[in-house]
Amino acid sequence: MYIYNARIITMAGPEIENGYIRVDNGIITELGEGVPEANKDFCELNWNTVYDINAEGKLVTPGLIDAHTHIGLSADGAGAEGDDFNEDSDPVMPHLRVIDAINPTQGYFDEAVHAGITAVAVSPGSSNPIGGEIAVIKTHGRRVDDMFIATAGIKFALGENPKGTFADKESSPVTRMATAAVIREALTKARRYLADVEAAEDSQGDLPDYDAKSEALIPLLKRQIKAHFHCHQADDIFTALRISKEFGLDCVLIHCTDGHLIADILGKEGAKAICGPIICDRCKPELKNSTPKNAGVLDSAGVKVAICTDHAEVPIQYLPLSAAICVKNGLRYEDAFAALTVNAAEILGIAERKGSLAVGKDADLVIWDGDPLNIMTTAKAVMIEGEFAI
Repeated sequence: MYIYNARIITMAGPEIENGYIRVDNGIITELGEGVPEANKDFCELNWNTVYDINAEGKLVTPGLIDAHTHIGLSADGAGAEGDDFNEDSDPVMPHLRVIDAINPTQGYFDEAVHAGITAVAVSPGSSNPIGGEIAVIKTHGRRVDDMFIATAGIKFALGENPKGTFADKESSPVTRMATAAVIREALTKARRYLADVEAAEDSQGDLPDYDAKSEALIPLLKRQIKAHFHCHQADDIFTALRISKEFGLDCVLIHCTDGHLIADILGKEGAKAICGPIICDRCKPELKNSTPKNAGVLDSAGVKVAICTDHAEVPIQYLPLSAAICVKNGLRYEDAFAALTVNAAEILGIAERKGSLAVGKDADLVIWDGDPLNIMTTAKAVMIEGEFAI
């Protein structure tokens, strides 16, 4: 099918004032200016058909990506019975798979789609120093296995959250020192375990006894996935970078609330940050320096920035509004849109498929009736891997 008569922001090249996109089997197979020569006689039918669609001059963009959420992990009003954020029975839980807790039947997924969001990263909570695998999934579907896109990384947490969690249990860690030590111990064990596995494979000898936690950390040590560090304060941000350097990890800074205070250093470090939630209060000491200027300051310093809602901290449908607030406070518009698309895809390790419109990439796109960062704008149609979700 073709989508034609469209203004297209590809995030992979210049804006196309009047162009078309061809989609076959969920993949973009053509994209260009004007009218495709192969299909001059279009069927101008309603939305949500398998026929060619006249976009009527409306804007077409890549689907938006929320790079850090907890969507699907808790049920409205259900209390502890519906809460699957944190398995805080042990500080070190890298072998947990968040995909086993996601409930895609929650209404928030439909609200995400109607906001033009086609993919989300779902992370365990931040009670554990090491919390488990982070999954990137599509926002439309009934079975999470069919929605799964990739494993983005392992969740780590520094600062107040793990301290408070285990202090209440009268168990370590209760200080920032102990939190870092717990993480180092687990990574050191995993590194030795990996060395033993590789040595046994090389010599065709006996493998070490199976260790589920160390096994889960092997892709991280091999830099096949990233280390996502929950960190607000500047000192915790630097601890995340310090540990990542010690173990050769590909580090992503989640929240990075104090980033604007140390942006020049983070820029020199080549840091990556997922900023948010933007629409929130300063509900704990770590957030005392929170400002909507943060994303713009970090971006200007050369930090690769994505923007998140941290759903359910901020309902997921307010992702575009969150980006608009960042623009109002200094982030350049084009960089804000990159933070919701191509930057988010690159940080999550899915840029080969998602985050921009180009031949060979997944047909994740949105047809808007106005500026996507304007609160009054509506997503008229949302396509995810070639199928219309609305």
